[in-house]
Amino acid sequence: MAREITAFSNPLIKRVRSLREKRHRREEGMFLAEGLRILTEADEAGHLPRYLFHSKDSADHPLVQRLSARIEAANDGSEVILTSRDILQKLSGKDNAQTVIGVYPDLACSLDSIDRTSAPLWMVAQSMRDPGNLGTILRTGDATGAGGLILIDDCVDPFSVEAVRASMGALFTQKIVQTRWEDFIHWLRQGPGMLIGTSLNTEFDYQQPHYTAPSFLLVGNESRGLPAEYEQQCDVLVKIPMMGKADSLNAAVATAVMAYEIINQWRRAK
Repeated sequence: MAREITAFSNPLIKRVRSLREKRHRREEGMFLAEGLRILTEADEAGHLPRYLFHSKDSADHPLVQRLSARIEAANDGSEVILTSRDILQKLSGKDNAQTVIGVYPDLACSLDSIDRTSAPLWMVAQSMRDPGNLGTILRTGDATGAGGLILIDDCVDPFSVEAVRASMGALFTQKIVQTRWEDFIHWLRQGPGMLIGTSLNTEFDYQQPHYTAPSFLLVGNESRGLPAEYEQQCDVLVKIPMMGKADSLNAAVATAVMAYEIINQWRRAK
């Protein structure tokens, strides 16, 4: 049975609301995800929320009922919470909050836990600052069959409400690693892997190289691109041609263009 919470002063409401801040997400080891579509994607990927908050007007929705039944059947201490729209808005920080919010355990994993041969393509982002770009790259990774996203140096938190929302559920299908460049490049060179950098500092067209699996597609900071010393350690550095006045694409768009070029080479080779 769902527990009902109607008071803003409830300790659990205060605790969950604090997850909108990075510091509290790290302390609690949990994050928020909003919306029935994202929570359904998470369920299909094998992830159930620790807490499921929903309003009375969504209680009869078949997907909410299915999620609630699965949480109760898990019998692992997870809870279904019936609450008001006002409290859902307080939790999400949005005036038009979704009618369903889930609280999930942190999904971050370590480099050493990754089997690089489990997927032919991996995304790597360095100092990415925009949560929308990060979420879009996760969606591209899911769409192209990538294994996950490796975040290098000081990137935006992938478990922020904005990044989770932008990923549209892809966060739950992709492995996510946060590490430093030195640790990443040391790990990468311990096994197979082609490091592909995107840069304006080359004339090598992105369709020229022969990409091999596993490929690690590296994209830099939105405004500065990749540091020169990182570019030097790439196996290949490529440029997407620009036909107009703009000198570069949005980082997430460039990642998608590159990812599809890489997998289309492999598709044509079959």
